[in-house]
Amino acid sequence: MSRCDECGKQENMPYQCRHCGGTFCAEHRLPENHGCPGLDNWSDPGGVFDSGFDDGVADDSGGGGVRDRLGIDTGPGGPLAYFRGNMTYAFLGAMWLTFLLQHVVILVAGGDVYSAIFTLRASHPEYVWTWFTSIFAHAPFSLFHIGLNSIVIYFFGRIVEDYVGSRDFALLFLGSGAIAGLAQIGYYIVQIGGIPQTSTAGVLGASGAALAVMGVLTVLNPNLRVYLYFILPVPLWLLTVGYTGWTVYQIVSVGAGAGGTAQVAHLLGLIVGLLYGQHVKGRHRVPNQLQFGAGGGGRGPGGPGGPGGRGPF
Repeated sequence: MSRCDECGKQENMPYQCRHCGGTFCAEHRLPENHGCPGLDNWSDPGGVFDSGFDDGVADDSGGGGVRDRLGIDTGPGGPLAYFRGNMTYAFLGAMWLTFLLQHVVILVAGGDVYSAIFTLRASHPEYVWTWFTSIFAHAPFSLFHIGLNSIVIYFFGRIVEDYVGSRDFALLFLGSGAIAGLAQIGYYIVQIGGIPQTSTAGVLGASGAALAVMGVLTVLNPNLRVYLYFILPVPLWLLTVGYTGWTVYQIVSVGAGAGGTAQVAHLLGLIVGLLYGQHVKGRHRVPNQLQFGAGGGGRGPGGPGGPGGRGPF
């Protein structure tokens, strides 16, 4: 059973609005019946259906945006049209493809090449590509690390992407992931008093980006109901506060790498998300419950249920 965001009626088969992400009964499923923010842009069809991925804005001066200057077509039928409104799934796909590629590189080229390509290390912060490849790479030969991050990104990412647009979501994901990783190795460098010549201290994983997404959603709708371990319903703010407290405790009592986890990266990712959430708060409506299996044309999570939230991500 799900509750309509407009009238509170319980529905067995709710509808999810593709524009604002809300959950509604049959009576309020149409945008005009629930005060959908998309109505404000109906005089501009591009405003209603634009996911926010495009950089360019058409004008009569002949000077297009970044998209036009680069010749990138993200319009209907274009080669990049899929990414409009689907960056969450694109990033998830990239994570799993990278996970497979990691094992190929390890087996074919060895650990040194693997590390230089995928791992953000304190000994080589100048390897700029690892600021981003490390976001998509995860602990090899372990499904738990990538699996848990995938759950968080899958359920929370769709809602945040619908809210801020695909372009801003992509910037948030990549930016928060890079900042989180750099914060972790930066903490280590400051701790030892300089960049080490050789070091095993490194960062892998999308945890910082995943927690940034969770932080944004916590600000947008702190009372969003999620299901801890897929069973226990808790408000999102409680999950976020509990995880933050546990992370700070781990850093203070054990260290930045407590439990083999990049605790500083996790904390910084969450902080970035909370700050960004404050920046974009108030743009649109967000749903009141995270669910499996509802309608909505395959966009976003639906039905009763939600992600199991357990640290570390």
